[in-house]
Amino acid sequence: MRRASTLASSVLSRTLATAHGGVGVGVATSIAVHHNQRLLQVALYGSSSSSRGSYTRWWSKSPARVLSLGVAGALISVAAAQEVHAKEPPPPELVPKDVVLYQYEACPFCNKVKAFLDYYDIPYKVVEVNPISKKEIKWSDYKKVPILMVDGEQLIDSSAIIDKLGGKIHSDKRADSKSDNDEEKKWRGWVDNHLVHILSPNIYRNTSEALESFDYITSNDERAALYEAAETWVDGLNGRDFLGGSKPNLADLAVYGVLRPIRYLRSGKDMVEHTRIGDWYTRMENAVGESSRIKA
Repeated sequence: MRRASTLASSVLSRTLATAHGGVGVGVATSIAVHHNQRLLQVALYGSSSSSRGSYTRWWSKSPARVLSLGVAGALISVAAAQEVHAKEPPPPELVPKDVVLYQYEACPFCNKVKAFLDYYDIPYKVVEVNPISKKEIKWSDYKKVPILMVDGEQLIDSSAIIDKLGGKIHSDKRADSKSDNDEEKKWRGWVDNHLVHILSPNIYRNTSEALESFDYITSNDERAALYEAAETWVDGLNGRDFLGGSKPNLADLAVYGVLRPIRYLRSGKDMVEHTRIGDWYTRMENAVGESSRIKA
């Protein structure tokens, strides 16, 4: 898988690059130990702390052996992590040949669609729409975004777009129970009817935050609402890695998609610092992987 192979190469490069002298070897080993521990911690909902002290004398006595273990351990961890969070791309015959998303970059509904496309490794092009003139979508009777063109067919409304594509992808293998589908539907409605409406004030709550995101106003009440929403979502997970269980479902992708534009803005950093959503978000980042966006 593209994401896993890229990650493996990255881990290997960093391990070899740091393995120069005793200190470098120690760093290389700590990377492997850290990766193995993180794999167990994901499974057990543990903390991200690591313990290295008991290995110190072994590092200095056997650097070559430790380096070998560091490289092997890191790569084994990557392979195991891939198994834990393995994606299931649709069969090639079900993947659309030409997908174009008309969007606003920070639009939460557009980002829902992108999270879905990225997770299922569906290549897509992006056309950024001018929010004033909307000249890029003058050809359409529908004057909102997202608009997704799929092999010449126009799809509108983020949830309807995902339903349509999801129906095609899962047409022959989705076997969720009715209760699972009901839960997924409930949380997807919560995203559209509640979560997205508290995001904009948190994206541009004051002048500095507006500049941070280019255009995106108001008071501490908006931050509190964001924190409450994040905690509500974590409570809904009820101890699961994802709402979908061992892998994300459409509700996971919806929440992740609308939060992605703010994650590394001040509001998103505050959200992760002050709520329990950070571990789930990290799992989602790993599960969704790299963007499937291609140049137009």
